[in-house]
Amino acid sequence: MQVKGRGAVTNPTHRFASLEIESLEEEERPDKIPTRYWDDQSRSIISRNDSPDIPFSASLNPYRGCEHGCAYCYARPTHEYLGYSAGLDFETQIFPKKHAPELLRKELSKKSWTPQVLALSGVTDCYQPVERKLQITRQLLEILLEFGNPVRVITKNHLITRDVDLLQKMAAKNLVHAHLSITTLDPELSRTMEPRGASPHMRLKAVQTLSQAGVPVAVMASPMVPGLNDHELPQILQKAAEAGARGGGYIPIRLPGAVAQVFVDWLEANFPDRKEKVLHKICELRGGRLNDPNFHTRFTGVGKAADNLHRLYQIGIKRSGLQQDLPELTLQHFRKEPKKPKQLELFG
Repeated sequence: MQVKGRGAVTNPTHRFASLEIESLEEEERPDKIPTRYWDDQSRSIISRNDSPDIPFSASLNPYRGCEHGCAYCYARPTHEYLGYSAGLDFETQIFPKKHAPELLRKELSKKSWTPQVLALSGVTDCYQPVERKLQITRQLLEILLEFGNPVRVITKNHLITRDVDLLQKMAAKNLVHAHLSITTLDPELSRTMEPRGASPHMRLKAVQTLSQAGVPVAVMASPMVPGLNDHELPQILQKAAEAGARGGGYIPIRLPGAVAQVFVDWLEANFPDRKEKVLHKICELRGGRLNDPNFHTRFTGVGKAADNLHRLYQIGIKRSGLQQDLPELTLQHFRKEPKKPKQLELFG
């Protein structure tokens, strides 16, 4: 049964559980499930990866879990390491990292820190609803600007425009790119796929606002789900270009670990008539499986289905005039210590 305002329709037992607790019967499940917030006690804020197909090696994630509720989200299995399910738990049990600004300042001040481009939201969205109140992401941007460390901001929320003042200052020094995820232009499909994400209209407005402020923006048409939204790819890129985006890209749907079952259950609840067709097409794209974990091909797909999707993308890029990549960010403004106010420089 679909829970109002939520994406996942199930809460599968996580892979580390020694006991399996039987879920509520459908008639016992509440119509609404409130979001609960828990203090995260992480002692570091920068996550690192050495994957050869990811364009960044270090990222900042101010939140564990994500209230946007996208059933397809590849990050859902990360909640299993906390003892929670990749299903409804992932979008209802949120762990804000309130100490993130303090931890980032400490990290950037270390002698061992090597200036590099950071990704803000390599896993979960840094502009999910509670950010409006907590402003953790804004504090992180203030510190990055202060130190002159470049960053790529990734989100699907119009809330990013709240920080346009900071992003504009960073853009003036070539310290920031903004990447907006636009999955569909259909408002109804968007509400179903991403129940607490911004509407397509508001995401395009965010692209326009940022672009007009001089912030380089790219739009990611992601994920492309064959048989559901893949036909929209050229139009998404065109609308993004009209809103002022400079770059565009796409990624076929990925269903690692428990995400596969969460997504299958979601399809059954929302698109029962299309379920088998969509799953069959995903398997075509993924070499006969629902997920391909291999480097490089996991972000492109394989076979004829992947080739067709890529051709559709190339048509969209050519017609829209978008670039595939934004200009490289600079490291030349990085400094270990904040610049002293001029009146204090007189005293050394």
